[in-house]
Amino acid sequence: MTLLRRPGAAVATLLIFLMGAAFLTQVVPYRQILDTQRQVASARSELAALEADNAELQADVDALQTDEEIERLAREKLGYVRPGEKAYVVLDPPGTDDDAEPVEPAPEPVEKTWVENVWEFLSGADLGS
Repeated sequence: MTLLRRPGAAVATLLIFLMGAAFLTQVVPYRQILDTQRQVASARSELAALEADNAELQADVDALQTDEEIERLAREKLGYVRPGEKAYVVLDPPGTDDDAEPVEPAPEPVEKTWVENVWEFLSGADLGS
């Protein structure tokens, strides 16, 4: 009987409930759309990188069709010399390791408040990391 005495409160409660349900049903598709857009952007950048690599490899293949490139590679990789030339090999002294790079420690995770976590969930920012 109390609902009949206050129909405005019942309507307001019903509207808030329906708007909350509508909002929650749109969060998942919105996150999927954001994730799909990130995947498309990532795939496009990967495609551009692969096309650049493909162009470099094609240039290498074209260069290998010339006698000059074959001779250069034979001299560089195999140590071939022409008759009458002298070949010298220079070795690094033992114990030198120029290829070693210092290892950096991993960054510590940043603590976030529950409000930041909820906002990242709703905005889809947590999908990109």
